[in-house]
Amino acid sequence: MTHHEVHRSHRIGWLRAAVLGANDGIVSTGSLIIGVAAANAAQSDIVLAGLAGLVAGAMSMAAGEYVSVSSQADTENADLELEKISLEENEEYEKEELAKIYEGRGLTPALSVQVAEQLMSHDALGAHARDEIGITEGGRARPIQAAFSSAATFTTGALLPLLVAWLVPQSLVIALVAGFSLIFLALLGAIAARAGGAPIFRACVRVTFWGALAMAITAGVGGLFGIVA
Repeated sequence: MTHHEVHRSHRIGWLRAAVLGANDGIVSTGSLIIGVAAANAAQSDIVLAGLAGLVAGAMSMAAGEYVSVSSQADTENADLELEKISLEENEEYEKEELAKIYEGRGLTPALSVQVAEQLMSHDALGAHARDEIGITEGGRARPIQAAFSSAATFTTGALLPLLVAWLVPQSLVIALVAGFSLIFLALLGAIAARAGGAPIFRACVRVTFWGALAMAITAGVGGLFGIVA
């Protein structure tokens, strides 16, 4: 009988970025719209504020991800350069170091040396990057990709409450934006949990709770400023 296991750990990187971006887009834009609406602003001003929040948020997400992932890439490149120099200057020591890693994982000393020799003859830097430093080709930092992905997912999430605010009557903006935003967040949590193999109900509750809290606080602040004005 053929046994096939479906692992999901390889999805963690893109799943985290996609969920974070879309969640931020829904929560921040939905909260902004509700806060401005609670201050008794005109519907055109509400939509304009939401649009401004979408653009500013997308750019902020892109810039933040680019800077963060670029720092990670710089660190990875520096480590790889140090390892490259070390391999050029003291190959035998590096071979012993790699063999000790394999021995620590359960191989016999003789087999550890043999594996280290074969892997280093094939790709010495790659072997040390993977097994000593923990850098794999699939997990390498990609700043531009991260920036575009974050901006795109944020924009997608932000468009949802913005479209609701644009299409519904002004008297229903707060209620419908809040309601639809929570539905969108629950769906996002369910999709993310399904993709990652996690419990769906817990994920839905988690994202909707924090989204509801953010919108409630923003509505309270907007209402306070509306009264003061």
